[in-house]
Amino acid sequence: MNLEKKLDEKSFKNSKKLIRRVLSASLDNPNNPDSVNFFQSDTYKFYFLMSFMWESLENNEISQEYAISLVPKKFASRIKRLQILKQAVKLGYINESSSVIDKRRRIYTPSDLLLNDFVEFANNSDKLISSDIII
Repeated sequence: MNLEKKLDEKSFKNSKKLIRRVLSASLDNPNNPDSVNFFQSDTYKFYFLMSFMWESLENNEISQEYAISLVPKKFASRIKRLQILKQAVKLGYINESSSVIDKRRRIYTPSDLLLNDFVEFANNSDKLISSDIII
């Protein structure tokens, strides 16, 4: 099947350009920090990273239940979602602390390492995405 024949030339080129830009800014980027690579290793982790960072940048308090609810259940079981959160804490990408109001409640924030790495990733991605990539 020749997709180029099914799409007009502009749509074909735009589709290929989008794929190349997204891949070069994310998975194919050798300059991505280890923390970003950890979260890009599967769909759930990447969706979690984006959702977690969004909520963090919005200054929302993220409890354990809220953190594992950020990604739809279809991507991972409750156990896997909790394991990924705990693994990110163990690796130093996410900080875990007790709530000031209820000491039993766990609150999660990005570590300085993850915050800095994410900002670097966002800045580098912006540069790659805004550059012209020839197909």
